[in-house]
Amino acid sequence: MGTLLRLFSPLLDTNKFLLSSTFSVSSYRGKNLSLRKSHHRIQSRRNFGDFLDLKPELQPEDLNFDLPWFHPASDRSRFDVIIIGSGPAGLRLAEQLSSYEIKVCCVDPSPLSMWPNNYGSWVDEFESLGLEDCFDKTWPMSCVYINESKTKYLDRSYGRVSRKKLKGKLMEGCVLNGVVKFHKAKVWKIEHQEFESSILCDDGNQLKASLIVDASGFASSFIEYDKTRNHGYQIAHGILAEVDDHPFDLDKMVLMDWRDSHLGNEPYFRVSNSRFPTFLYAMPFDSSLIFLEETSLVSRPVLSYMELKRRMVARLRHLGIRVKRVLEDEKCLIPMGGPLPQIPQSVMAIGGTSGLVNPSTGYMVARTMALAPVLADAIAECLGSTRMIRGHQLYHRMWNSLWPIERRHTREFYSFGMETLLKLDLNGTRRFFDAFFDLDPCHWQGFLSSRLSLQELVMLSLSLFGRASNPSRFDIITKCPVPLAKMMGNIAIETF
Repeated sequence: MGTLLRLFSPLLDTNKFLLSSTFSVSSYRGKNLSLRKSHHRIQSRRNFGDFLDLKPELQPEDLNFDLPWFHPASDRSRFDVIIIGSGPAGLRLAEQLSSYEIKVCCVDPSPLSMWPNNYGSWVDEFESLGLEDCFDKTWPMSCVYINESKTKYLDRSYGRVSRKKLKGKLMEGCVLNGVVKFHKAKVWKIEHQEFESSILCDDGNQLKASLIVDASGFASSFIEYDKTRNHGYQIAHGILAEVDDHPFDLDKMVLMDWRDSHLGNEPYFRVSNSRFPTFLYAMPFDSSLIFLEETSLVSRPVLSYMELKRRMVARLRHLGIRVKRVLEDEKCLIPMGGPLPQIPQSVMAIGGTSGLVNPSTGYMVARTMALAPVLADAIAECLGSTRMIRGHQLYHRMWNSLWPIERRHTREFYSFGMETLLKLDLNGTRRFFDAFFDLDPCHWQGFLSSRLSLQELVMLSLSLFGRASNPSRFDIITKCPVPLAKMMGNIAIETF
């Protein structure tokens, strides 16, 4: 989770390329203690801090929810909107559309399965969306370890999103007005006519709608690009673990830990970490239960997953954290930055495949929750009106509601931030975040939440340069010109 999902999420939304198990913190208390005893003898023979031989013990459970299913024999196969995917993005959009009585069908191979992703969010972001009851746990403060001697304390509450609560709440909203159907299938093909599109599913059913929305995540092949997809990548390995003890304060989540003293006896990893730094993201639930995640903020090409895990082993050993049990684990890979999808095109997108990931941080879930109502309003205005705007005019309005010019400009700025971070080594990254978290809270909070205007982002940059150390200013002067020129060129192209 985390991740800069984390950074500043995280980590992120419909289908990240992610493997994990579903876990309820409260359920941990009631698990059979014999599980601990069965592992005790094995644990005593393991190297201290080495968890790589442990398998996650908890398996995901499907939601127990009475969904309105699409029945080919009795239901009409014509809808206003078909949404591919029932992750957070797809369900949030379906929930919002249901209030307009827009007829929706959500198509997913397993609509009731629990999402594999773990999500973290700033509490105020979810509160502003009426989702404050969708956390497993919250921490009143966060902290960032810049190095061995300097720590930043952030006076902003952070929470672990409860996947069960959030998915249940969105599903309840979907079915409330009786206009959303669910179909358990995989979409194989999409075809378009002038005013109508259709999907062909792996069960042989064909469904039609005025608009198809792809919310199936990063791996989708339905969205078209007209530029080279030169993504950066955020990769992370996380575990929810029972431990003997850990050194972290229970009232603070660790947003980033950039310390590298754990690599003192690992010369190869120390050199590698200096060039491609990783940090620890940690959520302490109590003295013996903690979520730990080693994260590469952004790299190109992607950092080796095995190296990431070995760095994490070295870190936990150095911190004196002995992992007794792994309750869940996850592998997270988030494409960041790169071009937006072709705008407009016949298939609409929301979530991971729509470009909503913050290119500098990896944040996406809260932003998707906030922008789904904007897209729903635009859809309702077109399909709910007596004029019934469809075809190319509909596609144009949909894409521009999600990506108006101003939002495209700010995304270019965040991509500029990502390209700059790609050029920084560990010391440069530390200096950057040392100055970044010294900014006025409205600046750093707005940046992490993707809510600053282009003018505000420019003011943030000037303030950051003014607060930066001389070595950090040297980094900015020597390493920013090429990304800056690229950003300005892209903004010019978008504008004209």
